[in-house]
Amino acid sequence: MARRYHDHHRLKILLTQECARLMAEEGIKDFGVAKRKAALRLGVSDKAALPDNVQIQQALIDYQRFFHAAGHEIHLRSLRQTALEAMRFLARFRPKLVGSVLIGTAGPHTDIQLHLFADTPKDVLMFLMDHGIPLESATRRLKANNGVYASRPVFRFTADDTCIELTVFGLLDEREAPRSPVDGRPLRRANSSEVLGLLGTNLAQGSS
Repeated sequence: MARRYHDHHRLKILLTQECARLMAEEGIKDFGVAKRKAALRLGVSDKAALPDNVQIQQALIDYQRFFHAAGHEIHLRSLRQTALEAMRFLARFRPKLVGSVLIGTAGPHTDIQLHLFADTPKDVLMFLMDHGIPLESATRRLKANNGVYASRPVFRFTADDTCIELTVFGLLDEREAPRSPVDGRPLRRANSSEVLGLLGTNLAQGSS
């Protein structure tokens, strides 16, 4: 029994590390896709051996710190600076930074994700069009705190060779963030002042 537990535990660690590597090196953004690809590469068919999203996210943080420490910090700072500039440009929609750029797991293939709040998605669309910004539109299903999924409009454009993804919410939705796909808790959001604070912290660390 102890031997089987040890083998199962070791297999889960290997799968977790492979998921992190795939997300860091190949730009896979979806945890489920990373799990399936890792299981296929390692020849694992036992779904019980698959790690959860929290384990993968921590492994991704560890992977980047170990293999890309200096370059990762520089890249992350650049993404946060671009995010802050976009947030200032979109200030009328009270933007909040979410996702890997905020958390710190952003890799070379990462998009900047912002949540905007407006009376209607058309307000955001017209603002972008009035500024002559080429964009793409899509929808994203997000899980609310009550467990109900809802589709939200998404607009994407490129700045500084980085894709910026805008998910548009109603004005009252600023009070409650949707659930995180990682741990199911309310998604962490940061306003421009908080992002500026992150940049200031990074600067202080770099000079110490």
